[in-house]
Order: sequence, then structure tokens, then C-alpha cells
Amino acid sequence: MAAQINPSILSADFARLADEAKAVEGADWLHVDVMDNHFVPNLTLGVPVVESLARATDTPLDCHLMIEAPDRWAPQYVEAGAGSVTFHAEAAAAPVRLAREIRAKGARASMALKPATPVEPYEDLLPELDMLLIMTVEPGFGGQAFLDIMLPKIRRTRELIRKHGLELWLQVDGGVSASTIERCADAGADVFVAGSAVYGASDPAEAVRALRTQADAGTAKASWFCDH
Repeated sequence: MAAQINPSILSADFARLADEAKAVEGADWLHVDVMDNHFVPNLTLGVPVVESLARATDTPLDCHLMIEAPDRWAPQYVEAGAGSVTFHAEAAAAPVRLAREIRAKGARASMALKPATPVEPYEDLLPELDMLLIMTVEPGFGGQAFLDIMLPKIRRTRELIRKHGLELWLQVDGGVSASTIERCADAGADVFVAGSAVYGASDPAEAVRALRTQADAGTAKASWFCDH
């Protein structure tokens, strides 16, 4: 699969979200971080803003729920217009049931893992998902430095995906930039969330194109890609 770039509106101007969404219309998805100030120490936005964004842009919405009780709230984000909904393994009470409910409502189901959460205990659950998100910073705030120690975890996850022959997208989120995206692609990621690297640029659309080019270059020379 070609690399996908998902700009994160966490780094956008919240007073101009419709314009900020239009500024990256060449992106594959628009990444929407939902935080409740309980699961993570930050508070962002919720269902009403997602509904408004869905009306304001043709770019599909990738909602990342950094919240408690996602089993209760995640389906509402599908109804609000999200095309992909990510819940955290650390917060979900019944992740298989939740993934199936998200899919049944018509969205892609994704699960996220914090940096300290190993992927191996969730190996049998992977076929229930459309995407797995490996956090490459501690969730909660944008602009953090990329954690290089996550690269082996990305590689192990890609190996599990290949082992089971899954069509599972592997997303990374946190510190993704021109200096880190090729390493992420080489390790096995194919979906990249970029916040300040896109919205901090003078031309966000050009930043998306440049990151995509770098990601594709990293993928093309990666052993996991060349071997299949």
C-alpha cells in the first residue's frame, strides 16, 4: 500500500478549522485527536466539532479517541461522520466487541497502543482491526519529540501483520516529521500522522506532498516491503 499522510488538526488553528482542513485537501485523512482530560492530561474537542468538520471537508476523518470508556463513546463518532475510529487498548473494556461495532456502523476500526504497551498480547485480536496505531510519543500533547525506542516495536508489529497475512494498516503518531518519517516507513509503518510538521509549515499542502515522497522512499527500500 502507498504511504498515507494524515495531518493532525491538533496543530491547526482551532478558530479556523474549516480553512485548515481545506489547506491539506491533498491528504489521505484528516486526523482528529479527541482528549477528555482523564485518559490523557489534555482536553480538546468532541462529537459536535467532528460533525462540523465532516460537513466542512471532503477529506475523510480519522478520529483518535484518547478517552476513558471508548466502548460507550466510540460509536457516536462514526455517527458524527468519522470514517475511521481509533480506541486505546488501555481504555477499552471489550476491544473485539467495540471493533466489530465500529465496523458494523460503517467505519474502519483501529486500536492504539501507548509507548509502554506491548503489541504481542494483542496478536490474536489483530484480524478484528483495520488499523493499528503505535504511539511514538506519550499521548496527550502535540509537538513532542519522536521516541526512537518505538522503532523496534513498529518492526515487531509489521512482522506480526506479515505472519498472519493481514491487510492491516500500521499507523504511527507522534513526532513524525521530515527527519523521522523515513525511519518509520523503513520499520514498517504505512500511515503517518503529522501535526506541526504540516501545520507549522508555510505551505501545509506542500508539506503533505513532501512527507509522502519521503515515506514512499523509505518504504521502497525497506526489507519488509521488498520481501513481499
